[in-house]
Amino acid sequence: MRFKYVCSDCGREYVTDSIMYQCPECSKENDGKTFPKGNLIVKLDKEVLEKARKKDHVTPNDFYPYPSEDENEYPIGITPLMAPRRLQKETGMKNLFFKMDSQLISGSFKDRVSYEVALQAKALGEKKIALASTGNAGAAMSAVGAAMDLDIILFVPSTAPINKLMQSVLYGAKVIPVKGTYDDAFKLSIEYTKLHGGINRNTAYNPMTIEGKKSISIELFEQLGRKAPDAVYVPVGDGCIIAGVAKGFSDLLEAGLIEKMPRMICCQSEQSAAISNSVELGDYSEFDATTRADSISVGLPANGRMAGEYVKASKGWCVRVSDEDILSSQIDLTSKAGVLAEPAAACAWAAFKKDKERLKKEAGEDALAVVLLTGSGFKDMKAFDGRVSMPPAIENSVEEVAKLNF
Repeated sequence: MRFKYVCSDCGREYVTDSIMYQCPECSKENDGKTFPKGNLIVKLDKEVLEKARKKDHVTPNDFYPYPSEDENEYPIGITPLMAPRRLQKETGMKNLFFKMDSQLISGSFKDRVSYEVALQAKALGEKKIALASTGNAGAAMSAVGAAMDLDIILFVPSTAPINKLMQSVLYGAKVIPVKGTYDDAFKLSIEYTKLHGGINRNTAYNPMTIEGKKSISIELFEQLGRKAPDAVYVPVGDGCIIAGVAKGFSDLLEAGLIEKMPRMICCQSEQSAAISNSVELGDYSEFDATTRADSISVGLPANGRMAGEYVKASKGWCVRVSDEDILSSQIDLTSKAGVLAEPAAACAWAAFKKDKERLKKEAGEDALAVVLLTGSGFKDMKAFDGRVSMPPAIENSVEEVAKLNF
C-alpha cells in the first residue's frame, strides 16, 4: 500500500486495499441539507514522499496513490503556463500566469481526475464507472474510458449545455439525462453504484478525485522552477478543484520540496457562493445556485467542508463576482490574451481582476499569481449568444473594400 485514508472531519484513519468512499461514522450525520461530512483525505506513505524528495524532477505519477504503468495511454499534461503580457501590464502584475488546462485532451481540467479514477478501477479489477456531471467531468471520464476500455455511466441534468453532453455521447458513454439539478444527478449516480456495482467517480465522494486534481500542483512546481506560487486563483463550485490544488502543494510541502503553501483563492459567482458563505460566515447550508457558469453552479457542495479548511489553512480567502463580470471577463480573455475560456474558467480571471489590489497588499507587487483556466469556451458557445454577433456581409466588389475605414 502507498497510502491510507484519513477522515477530513474526525481524523479517523483507515488502511484498506478495497475502495472506500467516506468515513463510515461521520457520513451517518449527513442530512442532505448541509455540506456533507466524512470525506476522506489520502495520505501517502512517508517512503513515497521521501522517494519523490530525492528526485531532480518529479511528475504527478510520483504522487499518485495508483501510479500509471503507461502514461502515454492517456497523457495528462503538461499543460502550458502562459504569461499574458498585455494583461500583466494592464494589471501591474508582472508575475501573473495562466495555467491552460483547457488544453487537456477532452478540453478541461477534469481529465486529471478521471485518469486517476480510471487507474483505480484498473488496479481494483473494475470495468464500470458511474458519475454525475454538468458536462466537463462526464466528457473527461468518457474520453478516458474510451481510451482505457472502461464502461462509463453518466447522469447529467437535462439542462446542461448540449456541446458538453454530446462529447460524452460521441466517446461512447451511456448518458442518462435527469429532470433535475446536478445535485439530483449526483444522488442518482450514487444509488446506481449501490444497485449495480462498479466504481463511483463523483467528486469528493471518491477520494481519488482529489488525488487526480492535485497533479496540476506538481506540474506548476516544476514549471515555476521548483517553487510554489504566492497565490492560486481557482474557480470553485463543489470545492474539489481547490482542494485538489491545495492537496498537491500539501504533498510537496510534506515531501520537503517547498517551504510554504501558496494562498488558495476561492473564486465564486455571487449566484453560487456556498463555500464562500462557509468560510466567511460559518454557514454550511444549501445555497440557491443560479449562476450562468454551469460548471460551478452548485447548491450543496460535495467537498465544501474540506475546501473551506484548505482555504483558511493556506491563509487564502474568497472572492465573489457577478455573472455579468464573469461573462465580460470571457471577452477580456479572448480580446487581450487570445484565450477562449468557458464561463466557469473566466470566473477565476474576473476574481483576480477584482482582487488584485488585495493580493498586492498581502503578497507584494511582485507576487507570483497563477489563474487556473479550467475549461475551453468551445464547450459552451451559447454563452456568447446576444453578446457577440457576426458583422453584416459586404458586396463582392473592390468598391466595397475601398469603403472600409479600418
